[in-house]
Amino acid sequence: MLILAGVGTALYTLTIGLELVVEGHLGAAMERRRMHKRIEGLTDHVIVCGWGRVGRAVAKELQEAGRKFVVVDNDPELLATISDHPYVLGDATSDDVLRRAAIERAIALVAALSTDAENLFITLSGRALRPDLFIVARAREDSSVAKLARAGADRVVNPQEIGGARLAAYLLQPHVTAFLDVVMRDPSIELRLEAVEVPPRSPFVGQSLRKAQVRDRTGTLVLALRDPDGTFLTHPNPDTELVAGQILIAIGTDDHLRALAAAAQAPATTSRA
Repeated sequence: MLILAGVGTALYTLTIGLELVVEGHLGAAMERRRMHKRIEGLTDHVIVCGWGRVGRAVAKELQEAGRKFVVVDNDPELLATISDHPYVLGDATSDDVLRRAAIERAIALVAALSTDAENLFITLSGRALRPDLFIVARAREDSSVAKLARAGADRVVNPQEIGGARLAAYLLQPHVTAFLDVVMRDPSIELRLEAVEVPPRSPFVGQSLRKAQVRDRTGTLVLALRDPDGTFLTHPNPDTELVAGQILIAIGTDDHLRALAAAAQAPATTSRA
């Protein structure tokens, strides 16, 4: 009798164990399928690699700006803290994992893992898979900045350096810094800073700011121009001629900035006076 009871207990324990294993695998498979479905419908999203402090800060800014993003991390406990955004569990340095994050339809990738070596591999993988993708990489060491740029990162950011510069800005120019924070982040403030590109067929090409009547037609104030080679021209002269590929850094209300974007994008055949 005791033997039968022992065998029964063992079988029961084994059955419960198998159920837990099966349910665990089944639950994980269902979760992967659910995330795949969510990611399948995404386009022009940002892939955030790394769900540490930097990755979470990036995601917070993207969410507040209304941008879509997918998180990639290999720590299931960290990903379990995400409740309302799609994610991929896996090694972000893997091409297959980046494909699962729909890199072919993404607009940008952020490499925000904890080590520069990992971010270097992510940058190399992202650039190989998508030569046209905009890539921002985190760097902890100054010596890694040039390496990440050579690997294909469009921008390399050292959070510690930026944090120090921001602290200094609050000490040296507290009112200016506070104003920029409000303009960039506070949804209750009407004014916004935006970057508007001048495409090749824009009616702005070949015209000066004065001739294009940018301020009169759109209500925006152009604070700076960025040339295709990356050079900034601050407080541009009204007679400065605009060229294709130039970026207008402008300030205005949402309506004004939308008007500027529309005026810059309009076909030359219908908009040029």
